[in-house]
Amino acid sequence: MAKKIGVIGSGTAGLHLGLYLQQHGVDVTLYSDKTPDQIESGRLLNTVAHHAATIANETALGVNHWPTEDCGYFGHYYYIGTSEPLEFFGKLGNPSRAVDYRIYQPALMRDFEHDDVAELASTYDLLVVSTGKGPLGRMFEHDAEHSPFDRPQRALCCGLFKGIAENETRAVTMYFAPGVGELIEIPTLTFDGMVTALVIENHIGEELEVLSKVRYDEDREAFLDLLYEKLEKYYPTLAARIDREVFDCPKGSMDLLQGAVTPTVRKTSVELENGCFAVALGDVHAVVDPVLGQGANAASYAAIIMGEQIVESDVFDRRFIEKLDNVRSDRVLAATRWTNFMLRNLREGSPELMTFIGAISQNPGMADEFTTNFDNPDKQWDCFASAARVSSWIEERTDTAGQMHEAVAG
Repeated sequence: MAKKIGVIGSGTAGLHLGLYLQQHGVDVTLYSDKTPDQIESGRLLNTVAHHAATIANETALGVNHWPTEDCGYFGHYYYIGTSEPLEFFGKLGNPSRAVDYRIYQPALMRDFEHDDVAELASTYDLLVVSTGKGPLGRMFEHDAEHSPFDRPQRALCCGLFKGIAENETRAVTMYFAPGVGELIEIPTLTFDGMVTALVIENHIGEELEVLSKVRYDEDREAFLDLLYEKLEKYYPTLAARIDREVFDCPKGSMDLLQGAVTPTVRKTSVELENGCFAVALGDVHAVVDPVLGQGANAASYAAIIMGEQIVESDVFDRRFIEKLDNVRSDRVLAATRWTNFMLRNLREGSPELMTFIGAISQNPGMADEFTTNFDNPDKQWDCFASAARVSSWIEERTDTAGQMHEAVAG
C-alpha cells in the first residue's frame, strides 16, 4: 500500500525522519520555512552536540559528513566550584561531535531531494509536526504530568567564541557554580574551523543573569569585558585559557543567542478534521533546557523510531499512535526527567546529587559510565529517579571496585 507522509519542520527530527522514510521508499514531503541558503547566512540556531547514537543514525542515513576523528570530542572534564573545587574527567565510550547547525541543517536539507510544494496539502495519510512555530505546534495539548515547570529555569547566554585554548584532550567541560549557574564548553566546528561553544546557564535572580541581558550589538567591548569578568570569577579554569586579544564571536552578534526556554512536554497526537492524525516529534513533543545536551539527540532517536513504525504500518490510526508512543516514550521522557532533575537539584544542591558528584569524582570508572550515559538518558534516569536509586548505583559500583581491588591484591 502506498503511503504519503508530510513532515513539517527541517530540524534534526524532521530531517532524520524524512531521510529515513526516503531511504525506505516512502513518499514523504518535507516542509521548511527557510531555504538552506537562508539558514547558512542567518543567526546561530543553537549550540548542539550529537552523541554516538545520533552519529550512528547519521551514518545509517548516509549523511555523516563530519567524521569524529576530525572534529569529535572524547570525554567530559568536570569542574565543581565549591570552596575546595572538584576537578575530574570522564571518558566517552564513543566520541560525540558538535557542528554549527547553520552548516548541519543545510547539508541534510540538500541531501533530502524533494519537490517544492506551494501550500500544505490535506491528503496525507499521516502528518508529522516537528516545529513548534506558529499554530501548528500549538495544536498539541500541554502534558502537565510531565511538565513540572511553568516558567524558564535558567537565563541563557549561548554563543560561539574564538580565542579559547583547547584542553589536552578535546572534550566538553561542564562547570558548576553552586547557587549561580552552570556552563558547558563544547568544541564546535563552524565555518572557519573549530571554535568553542559556551552554553552559559544562569540562575534567574542571581548575579550571572545579567549575561542574558547585556547586548553585544550595543557595546561589543563592554559585553566581552563583562563576560570575561564573570568567567574569571566563577569559571576560572576556563578564563585561564582565554586569549583576551582574540576572544570574540567570529560572526559578532550573529554567533550569540540570549533568552530562556520553559521545559515542556506536549501530548503526542491530535486527530484532524479529515480523520487523519497529526503526530508531534522533536521540540513539539518535548522541549528541554540545553544544560545536558539532550534535545537534538532525543529528537533523532524519536525520528528513527517513528520512521520504523511508519515503514512497518499500513494504517495510521489510534492504535498506530499507541504503539509508537510505547516504543519512543521511555527514552524521550527519561531525557526530559533527567534534565529537569538536574535543573532543580543543581540549584538547590540536593544531598543525593552532591553525594553522587563526590562519589564519581573519586572513581574514574564511575565517571566514565556517567559520561558515556549522556548518550543513554534512560540509563541516567534509572540512576536518578529516586534517592534510593542514587544510593544503589553508588553502592553497587563501589562494592564492585572494592572486590576488584581485593582480587588484585590477593
